[in-house]
Amino acid sequence: MDAEDKTILTKLSAAGEDDGMATKTDLLMADDEVRPTSAASIASVLVSERLSELVVLFKERTEQRRDRLVDPDESDEESPTPPKAPPPPPPPEDKKDAPAEGAPEEEEKEELEIYFDFFGHPIKVPKLPKLPPMPDWLRVIVEYRFPSSIDPYTDLLYVMWLLCVVMAWNWNLWLIPVRWTFPYQTPENVHLWLLMDYTCDLIYITDIVIFQSRLQFVRGGDIVCDKKDMREHYMTTERFKMDMICLFPMEIFYYFTGVNSLLRFPRLLKYMVFFEFNDRVEAVMKKAYIYRVIRTTAYLLYSLHINACLFYWGSDYEGLGSTKWVYNGKGNAYIRCYYFAVKTLITIGGLPDPTTVFEIVFQLLNYFVGVFAFSIMIGQMRDVVGAATAGENYYRACTDSTSKYMTSYHIPREVQNRIKTWYDYTWKIQGMLDEQELLIQLPDKMRLDIAVDVNYSIVSKVALFQGCDRQMVFDMLTRLKSVVYLPGDFVCKKGEIGREMYIIKQGEVQVVGGPDLQTVFVTIRAGSVFGEISLLAGGGGNRRTANVKAHGFANLFILDKKDLAEILVHYPESQKLLRKKAKTMLTKDKQPDEKEDKGTAAVIPTRPDTPKMFKAALKVTEEAGIEGTFAKLKKSYMSTEGAAPPPSPMRRRSPIPKARAPDDQDVVSETTDCTVVIRMTPRVEGEELLTVELGKKDKEE
Repeated sequence: MDAEDKTILTKLSAAGEDDGMATKTDLLMADDEVRPTSAASIASVLVSERLSELVVLFKERTEQRRDRLVDPDESDEESPTPPKAPPPPPPPEDKKDAPAEGAPEEEEKEELEIYFDFFGHPIKVPKLPKLPPMPDWLRVIVEYRFPSSIDPYTDLLYVMWLLCVVMAWNWNLWLIPVRWTFPYQTPENVHLWLLMDYTCDLIYITDIVIFQSRLQFVRGGDIVCDKKDMREHYMTTERFKMDMICLFPMEIFYYFTGVNSLLRFPRLLKYMVFFEFNDRVEAVMKKAYIYRVIRTTAYLLYSLHINACLFYWGSDYEGLGSTKWVYNGKGNAYIRCYYFAVKTLITIGGLPDPTTVFEIVFQLLNYFVGVFAFSIMIGQMRDVVGAATAGENYYRACTDSTSKYMTSYHIPREVQNRIKTWYDYTWKIQGMLDEQELLIQLPDKMRLDIAVDVNYSIVSKVALFQGCDRQMVFDMLTRLKSVVYLPGDFVCKKGEIGREMYIIKQGEVQVVGGPDLQTVFVTIRAGSVFGEISLLAGGGGNRRTANVKAHGFANLFILDKKDLAEILVHYPESQKLLRKKAKTMLTKDKQPDEKEDKGTAAVIPTRPDTPKMFKAALKVTEEAGIEGTFAKLKKSYMSTEGAAPPPSPMRRRSPIPKARAPDDQDVVSETTDCTVVIRMTPRVEGEELLTVELGKKDKEE
C-alpha cells in the first residue's frame, strides 16, 4: 500500500467518523414518528455511501497513474507527495558491561565437562575435535539430490553418464576379441579381468535401474515426468528388451568352459547407448564435425583391430611360424598382427604369398573386406569434411560468381576491391552472408528468442525507445536488418528521402559537411541511433538533414519506416509517446530559425506608406483625364499599400543608416502621347521624391 492509498483510506475513515456522529445525533433528536424502520437499513446506506466514495477516489487515482505511464514527461501536480521517511532510530548504546557478563557464561560452557557413570565411578568423556570446514566442491556433492526425472536432451549430467556407459561398452567391444585370440588372459591375472568385467556389468545395471527409468518422454504433446509412467514407458521400448538380453548371465557356463571371453558377447547388444551418446555430443559441441571426424577414424581403427585379431587366430590355427605367411611368434604379437592388417586392408602390398588353401581363402576374404571397408571409410570421411566446409564452399561460390559478373560488365577495379572487402569482412564477423537465410527456417517464437538474446541489450539502451511497451520493442527486434558498411561508405546523404532509422551495433559513424564533405562535426558510436527524425516525421519532413558516413567497418541495424508503422498500429500508447518525442526533437531543431526571424524583423522596418503628395497627384491626373498611365501606378501602389502594415513610429530613430536605393528602383510612368513623365525616387530618410517632367513636345512649344 503506497502513500496515495493511505491518504484515500484516511479520508474515508475521517468522513465515516463524522457521518457516524452526525447520524447518531440525528437519531437521538429525531421524533419517534420519523424513526427508521431498522438499524440494518441505516448501516447499509452508510456502507453504500462509503463504497461509492471509495470507487470515485480509486478511479481518479487510476486515471492519474495511467496518464503518468502514458506520458511520463508531464508531472502530476495532483498526486500526493510521499510522506517523509521517519528519522532513523538512534544507535543503541554500547553496553560495556555485556562482555563482562557474557564472559563467565562462555567460560562455564568451556569448563562444562561430560561424565559417564560406570558402576558408580564417573568417567570423563573426552571432547571430540572440531572438524575442519567442508570445501565448497565437497559441500555441493553432499547436498546434491538426484532428480526425480531427467531430460535426455538438455541435461549435461545425463550426457556424462552416457559417457561412462559408452566406456563400459567399448571395454567389451575392443577387449573381448583380444582376450579370445591373443594369450593375454592367464590364470595369474584372470581375477583382474573379471573385476573389470563385473564393474562394467554394474554400470549396465545402474543405467537400467536408475537412469533409463527416469527419462522424460512426450505423450500426446505433453512431457511426462511421473515416475510410474516413465518406468512403464521404458519397459515397453525396444531398448529395454535389448538391455535385458545383454545382461543375460552367460557366465554360468564358465563352470564348463572356464573363463572364456566369448561368453560375454551379449554385452555388445547395448549398442543403442553409443548412438545416443553421439547425438547428444554433437548437439552440445560447437563444432560437431570434429567429433564426426574422430568417430570415423575410430571406425577405421576398429576394423583394423578386428583384422589383427583374426590374423593371429588364423596363424595360431595353422601354427605359429609354420609358414612364411603366418605370424612367426616373435616380438609383440598384437603390434605385428596390426601391421599385417594395415597392409592388407589398405592394399599396400609387399605381403608374403599364402601357401595353403586356408591361407589363400583367408587372404582373399581379407582383400575383399579391406577394399569394401576402406572405400566406405573414405566416402564417409568425405561427407564429414564436406558438411564441415559447406558454409565456406557457399561463400566461395558467391564470391566467384560475383567476381565473374563484375568482370563481364567491366566494373571498375576500385569498386571490385570494395565488394570483395565487404564479402571478406561480413563472412569473418557473422560467419554467413545473410542472417535471414538462417532465421527464416525457424518459427516466429524461436526467431524472437534469438533476436532478444542477441540484440535486446543494444536496442534497450536507445533513448528513443525508453518508456515504450516492452513487447513493442520485442516485435521491432524481429524487423531489424543487419548491414555492414565499409570505411568511407555514406550511410545517408543530406536531402535524401529518409525511409530507415539506423542503430549502431558495432563500429562508428561520422556526421560530415563542408565543401568537400571532409569536415567532421560529430562522431556517433555503438549503441546510438540516428535517422529517427526522418522516420517519425510526417507531412514532408522526411528529408535527411545531414551527411553520415562510416568511419571504419560499421555494422548497423536498419529499421524500415513501413515496418515501424505496422508495429505501432498495435501499440497506440507507444505511438503517442514516440510522436511526442519526435515533436520535441523537431521543435528543438526549429528554435534557432525562429530566433533569427524575430531579430531580423526587429532590425529591418516595414515598408512605409505611400506619400500623401503622390496620392494627391494621382487624383489630380485622374480628374485631368490622364487616366491610362496613372491608373497603372494607382493599381500597383494600391496593392502595395494594402499589403504593407501601418508605419512604425520608431522607424525614423533607427540607428542603422539606410542606404540610398539604386536608380533602377525608380518608378517611371508617362502618358500615351509622351507629354508628361512622372518619376518616383526613394530617399535616404525613407521618404519618396515625386518628379514631374515635361516631354519633348512641351519643351519645344
